[in-house]
Amino acid sequence: MAEKKTIMLVCSAGMSTSLLVLNMEKAILRRGLDVEVFAISGSDVADFLEKKSIDVMLLGPQVRFMKRQFGPLLEPKGIPVEVISMKDYGLMDGESVLLWAEQLMEK
Repeated sequence: MAEKKTIMLVCSAGMSTSLLVLNMEKAILRRGLDVEVFAISGSDVADFLEKKSIDVMLLGPQVRFMKRQFGPLLEPKGIPVEVISMKDYGLMDGESVLLWAEQLMEK
């Protein structure tokens, strides 16, 4: 990934993904990547997308239903929208989620 990439994590309150963001940031630093990752509440996504561009949206398992809402908006723009696996989310496995996000952004 040459240019800076932006990963948006979405959960119900924007809080439950904060530990996952920290773990992803550690993996980003370890690997020396130019990637920004942040978490946001599902209710704030639409307003946020008007102000900032993202490269991938990952949904927490508890808001998987939002894929029906955001997928049709983002996928025509080439922005993947996927649900984080229960396993990676439960383990707060930042490395695995980062690797998966990178794969999604390369498609």
